[in-house]
Amino acid sequence: MNLKYKFFALAFLFLFSLNAQKGWELGPWLGVSNYFGDLNTSFDFTEVGFAGGLIARYNFNNRINSKLGLNYTFIYGNDGDSPNSFEFRRNLSFKTDIVDLTAQMEFNFFPYIHGSKDYYYTPYLMGGFNVLYYSPKANLDGTWHKLRPLGTEGQAESEEYGLIGGGFVIGGGFKWDLNENWSFNIEIGARRLFTDYVDDVSGTYPNLTSLRVRRGEIAAELSDRSIGEKIGENGRQRGNSRDNDTYTLFGLGLVYYFGTLPCPDLGNKSKW
Repeated sequence: MNLKYKFFALAFLFLFSLNAQKGWELGPWLGVSNYFGDLNTSFDFTEVGFAGGLIARYNFNNRINSKLGLNYTFIYGNDGDSPNSFEFRRNLSFKTDIVDLTAQMEFNFFPYIHGSKDYYYTPYLMGGFNVLYYSPKANLDGTWHKLRPLGTEGQAESEEYGLIGGGFVIGGGFKWDLNENWSFNIEIGARRLFTDYVDDVSGTYPNLTSLRVRRGEIAAELSDRSIGEKIGENGRQRGNSRDNDTYTLFGLGLVYYFGTLPCPDLGNKSKW
């Protein structure tokens, strides 16, 4: 084959590979989550929660993909684990279940072609948005109480923070084929949220006497749980409202490719 025909054959192979990978992938993933916020300001990675969900990915070509994820996890934080003396004395804690719906775009560093002997793996970057449902709770004397209805920072009734929020998603991963249809994914993604109340801590302490009258004794106790002399003076900082909450999801996924794998007839030059 002369040089001109080799050039056209390679050009055809390149154009074909860009379009041959259109199709859906679907599968489950399992992993862990970690929370960063007012009750974990030291970026401690020891308080991890279970996480899992479903992946639905559409391949536009061998470089660009879009992906939807429906995920579940639970996150928690505890001042008792903090090395900061003020936070340790503040003594707040929480946990919450999270249902997370994520939409993101992915860019493959290498051409990724299902069924290829050469292009069967790639690292990738991703970015997008998420919507989440959360409902923080705290334990008092063995009973878990939902914190939002208690207005622990003095919120008026009907003016509490919402239970549905959103955020930016950024992260990356690595994927490789197990065979023509099944592939294995490793991914980590951070959710930088638009809310600072996933942990129920953001602003200042309320007037505890007024809170006790309006919301009850449990609300007052869960608002200020400080060790020793109470620190919950009206207007004193309880959290950092300038820094919203974040959580990460790390997982391993197994996905099935539903697209077709047409092969051009290029003889021994074929990559497939």
